[in-house]
Formats: sequence, C-alpha cells, structure tokens
Amino acid sequence: MAKFGDVIAPPEREGGEKHVPHIEAPSKVKAGEPFQVTIVVGKETPHPNTVEHHIKWIQVYASSGGPAVHVATFDLGPTYAEPEVTFTMRLEKSAALHALEYCNVHGVWENSVEIEVE
Repeated sequence: MAKFGDVIAPPEREGGEKHVPHIEAPSKVKAGEPFQVTIVVGKETPHPNTVEHHIKWIQVYASSGGPAVHVATFDLGPTYAEPEVTFTMRLEKSAALHALEYCNVHGVWENSVEIEVE
C-alpha cells in the first residue's frame, strides 16, 4: 500500500520549480468575509501546456485541526487552459489552505499556506 508521501511529490523533487502550485492568498482575513485566492502552477518556470505534457487539474482543500474539507476542483484542458485559477472563498476560522495539482507526466504536487481568521 502506498503512503501519502509516496503519491504526492515533495517541493524539493526535481522539476518542483514548474510543478509546485504557488498560492496567492491574504495571510489574514475577517471571519465570513469573501477573499480571493489565486493558484499558479509554474509561476517562476512555466509548465508545458501540450497534449503530451500538461496540468490536468488543481484541487483546493482547507484544514483547521480536523479532516481537510474540499473547497474547489478546477479541471483543465491542454493547449487552451493555462494552469492558473482565481476564485473567491471565505473562512470562519483560521486554516491551512492546501493546493494539489496533477501533471499528466509527473503526478500530483502539493503546497499549502496558513490563513489567520480575525
């Protein structure tokens, strides 16, 4: 049986500069108020976007002590959709925001940020 770490590539793995999802979100928000989050795959080094090598999806989860809660899934198609999404969300309490992305050649990659709710 595969362990969680065997399935998701760590940021330090080769190719991380174009695979690790970069999360742009405020570090502090007000409880219940909407805020924007942008996730970019390949922020510093653009990821290929061809039929043969592309980002298929980006998923977002939030966790605050308990199990992670699904926030959103973005299904992307090669050549037309760039691996960048912006969406609006809200939190009631402080949480870690986790972004996962799937490269059809190199598998699943993850990153996270902490967001404090005032």
